[in-house]
Amino acid sequence: MSDFVPTTDNDLLVWVDHFITQISVDNEIAVVDLAALTAAKADFHIKIDHLNDAAAHAKQATADKNECRNHMVNLIRAEARRIKARASYNDGQGAQLGIVGARESHDLSSSHPELSGIDQTDGVVILTFSKYNSDGVNIYSKRDNDADWVLLNRASISPFIDRRLLLQVGKPELRHYCAIYVLKDKEIGHYSDEVVVNCTP
Repeated sequence: MSDFVPTTDNDLLVWVDHFITQISVDNEIAVVDLAALTAAKADFHIKIDHLNDAAAHAKQATADKNECRNHMVNLIRAEARRIKARASYNDGQGAQLGIVGARESHDLSSSHPELSGIDQTDGVVILTFSKYNSDGVNIYSKRDNDADWVLLNRASISPFIDRRLLLQVGKPELRHYCAIYVLKDKEIGHYSDEVVVNCTP
């Protein structure tokens, strides 16, 4: 027999409200016990509210940071292009300024992508992957209703954003991801390590 206490916080919130409402009219429940349960429920509600507020703030802070970073990098790239367009520019100057990318030498046939995923809530997951000298990666995913891995998309630029809706609105879900390099429209090398992301509402 399964445990009667719901496993998810949201389900537990609804359940405990109903439970306490029902036992509050039971004359055999000790007043002190009912008071303790009611206080614990109120405290749990407060802690969940704090958690949700913190998650919202963290999400906004991440978005603000990413916007600032992209703006700064765009300015840097524009300035680097202007410097490289000068008639007097040479590789030595580029190396001194750190604006010359390193040449990549990577054996795709014997390697696998490095994959990571970050939950952004509401079904949105940011997937970051290594590309090296490939054309990109094929990203596969598996959810509770999937019998096997499903090709989610081919991504040529990291990060890739999975914007699928949650299977059930308001309920968290586990998503499994893996990736493999693609070169000239063919998969090459090995699949990445499996990445599991807990998607929260």
